Amino acid sequence: MASVKQVQITFDCASPQRVARFWSEALGYVLPAPPEGYASWEAYDAEQPPEERDTWSACSDPEGVGPRLFFQRVPEGKVVKNRVHLDIRAGTGLVGEERLAALESECVRLEALGATRGTLLLADDENESCQNMQDVEGNEFCLD
Repeated sequence: MASVKQVQITFDCASPQRVARFWSEALGYVLPAPPEGYASWEAYDAEQPPEERDTWSACSDPEGVGPRLFFQRVPEGKVVKNRVHLDIRAGTGLVGEERLAALESECVRLEALGATRGTLLLADDENESCQNMQDVEGNEFCLD
């Protein structure tokens, strides 16, 4: 059996383009170029029937190291906690006040992009501090 070479992470969402823009900014990823002959995805969508607009989007690591993120429109809204979530490694190797400062700085940056701050979990005997958050559609993620 061949081994898996790459992983794509897929998000179900209401507005794929909006969520893709958030995650591309959050992670320093890039959005795909619009189809040939179009200056933007908005211009492309404007020529599509309403039911075919904003049906998907994606973003990828410009260095090709991280996984591609794919966003697909689904009719139902999010109703329960995510079973899988992303962790943004904002405080790797840091402890105590230095870690908390790094988490806070990243949290403020992501809030400006539309994220929502959740619970700050302070360090205990086993784990370092981490900050729970939600993206622009309420998908949970952590700053750790």
